[in-house]
Amino acid sequence: MSAKPSIFKRILTILWNTINGTRKVILNLFFFGFLAIVIVALSSDDMPVVEDGSALVLDLAGAVVEQKRQIDPIEAVMKNGKANDGSGEILLSELIHTIDNAASDKRISSIVLDVGHLQWTGISKLQSIGDALSRFKESGKPIIAMGNWYGQNQYFLASFADTIYLNTQGSVEIDGLSRYRQYYKSALDKLKIKAHVFRVGTFKSAVEPYLRDDMSDAAKEANTALLNDIWTSYEATVAKNRNISPEDLVLSANRYISELDKAKGRSSDMALNMGWVDKLVSAEQFRLDMIAQVGEASEGDHYKQISFYDYQTLVQKLPPLIIEDAVGIVVAKGNILNGNQPAGQIGGESTSALLRKARFDETVKAVVLRVDSPGGSAFASEQIRQEVLALKAANKPVVVSMGSYAASGGYWISASADYIFATPTTLTGSIGIFGMVTTFEDSLASIGIHTDGVATSDWAGFSTTKGISEDLKAIIQRHIERGYHDFISLVANERDMDLEQVDGIAQGRVWSGKKALELGLVDELGDLDVAITKAAELAKLEKFDTQLIEQELTPQEQFIQEMFATVSVYLPMSSQQGGMLEQLLSQFSHIAEEFNAFDDPNGVYLYCDTCNF
Repeated sequence: MSAKPSIFKRILTILWNTINGTRKVILNLFFFGFLAIVIVALSSDDMPVVEDGSALVLDLAGAVVEQKRQIDPIEAVMKNGKANDGSGEILLSELIHTIDNAASDKRISSIVLDVGHLQWTGISKLQSIGDALSRFKESGKPIIAMGNWYGQNQYFLASFADTIYLNTQGSVEIDGLSRYRQYYKSALDKLKIKAHVFRVGTFKSAVEPYLRDDMSDAAKEANTALLNDIWTSYEATVAKNRNISPEDLVLSANRYISELDKAKGRSSDMALNMGWVDKLVSAEQFRLDMIAQVGEASEGDHYKQISFYDYQTLVQKLPPLIIEDAVGIVVAKGNILNGNQPAGQIGGESTSALLRKARFDETVKAVVLRVDSPGGSAFASEQIRQEVLALKAANKPVVVSMGSYAASGGYWISASADYIFATPTTLTGSIGIFGMVTTFEDSLASIGIHTDGVATSDWAGFSTTKGISEDLKAIIQRHIERGYHDFISLVANERDMDLEQVDGIAQGRVWSGKKALELGLVDELGDLDVAITKAAELAKLEKFDTQLIEQELTPQEQFIQEMFATVSVYLPMSSQQGGMLEQLLSQFSHIAEEFNAFDDPNGVYLYCDTCNF
């Protein structure tokens, strides 16, 4: 039984497509003004040069992701990832490869962490970067962090440095974790909009905003336990790195005021007193310190250095000339949607096609499915899981490597794998299901619009403007209950548990990877590299390559991508903060994406809203 998109969703989608289309036209027109520069850039042979003893500056601007989104290439150039404006995406695998390569590169003497424009990144990804930084330090080379300000994510990475510098006017802000959201039942009541919700699972709280004006006790209980679990891992890592007590990270109000008073109200002095940082400097003092450590560059007035983006172009992995046996890697990142979705998103058809491609590739002997998803469409999730089963039937082992989250639909597509890895802070589980139909008969009637007519059956007349009958509600609820039974049966079968045992840890509740291991939902804690090794072991491979299975670009798309990558350095830097219009468009796009995430043909969802704290 198909649920049509709500009239609100259709209006919102049309409006956003209009605004976004106009924006792209303007960007395209602006870009052609730089056509002459493009021609010059394409004819240039300039390549970055690494002076001996240079510091690798990890100027990480944007979000660290498992897979980059497919976006308009002209728009990407206009944003220009080198601008340090935080609007770009950094591929986790490339970042780790770059750090590992620098450890053995005799030209690189140290790493400078510049994380001021690092955007929200899950703690499991931050931990993977931290592990790479720890490996770098084993080479005997120092890591220096410099920041005007450190937020929670930024400070987590900075804690891996040997020395943390802070601007004399800067601060360190470590607040802990929270989970707050908006609830709008009263607003829907005033607008006379009816949200018909169907769910199974005490802790399946994704639909609570439509039903309540506050968080339920069950959701508070689950969220509190989850946040405490994740925060304990954060505290333990940072406290160990800085050799301080975990209690010295997030201070009570009274102690914070006391410590601030000791520092005479100066946040930077307080950070130094607390052992959060090692030295307070101005930008000029830091420059002089680094010149003393690594030497002055042959050109300009900087210390010897190379940026992450320039160094990355020099050390990019080259594909093997001959692949005999390979472990294929398929990335499933983002909300699980139906149909074909672009790179950087999960589509029931497109992600299934990647798994199918691995199955028919004779060089691929095993597959690692890298899952970084809070779930989404139940139908699309099952499409993807069926391809996992087909791989196993073809005698190709499948190992799941969970990223920041692999919950609800993300867990559904993982459950049938031969082996499942999570990180200690992976958000997983959320074994539950819900459906929702929003109707507008009362709100339309209040302005004099009514729906009436005839149909050959009770089902043919369904409309969001007409309302929903009690019989239809009962039928939908039966489907949801069946879906929940299928979910816990799937988990029980694949994880060798009984139904009662799974039901006890299901009910839509989200667990950390560490807790999921205790509950039997995953097999082991480990990162992507460990999962690749396990996949090779299951396939009995002694020597193997890794092969990223991804959507292929057309020759035209490849040419455009390479051309823009070359010319981007010649374009003017974007400002550190976008204009008000750009910020508004960004906010609007997030709303549009949230509505578009609910596209299941049956209106049934395996989605973990708790994963987005």
